Amino acid sequence: MLQRLKKNYLLLISFFLIIYFFFNFLSGERGLISYLEKKQILRELKIKESSLFNQINDLDFKNSLLSDNLDLDYIETLIRERFLFGKKNEKIYIIKNDTKN
Repeated sequence: MLQRLKKNYLLLISFFLIIYFFFNFLSGERGLISYLEKKQILRELKIKESSLFNQINDLDFKNSLLSDNLDLDYIETLIRERFLFGKKNEKIYIIKNDTKN
């Protein structure tokens, strides 16, 4: 038995090294599974970043409308939305989505 192990010593060491590198390739801190998870997180963060940039641009645009040169049409739109004001003889319909199952 001992003679057999001595003969196959190099084979056993190479087998265990291959298994070790294979498991580290798949599941290590810098392995394939971790890489795929980090790639998914990066994709989600890029989507969130583009959404935040769109919100910033929208808020910048609204802020520019409320600067020194007031846009009266925008002010009227804000008043209509927030305070439900309307013009004379104008009908305002409020649609509530109260669907209960």
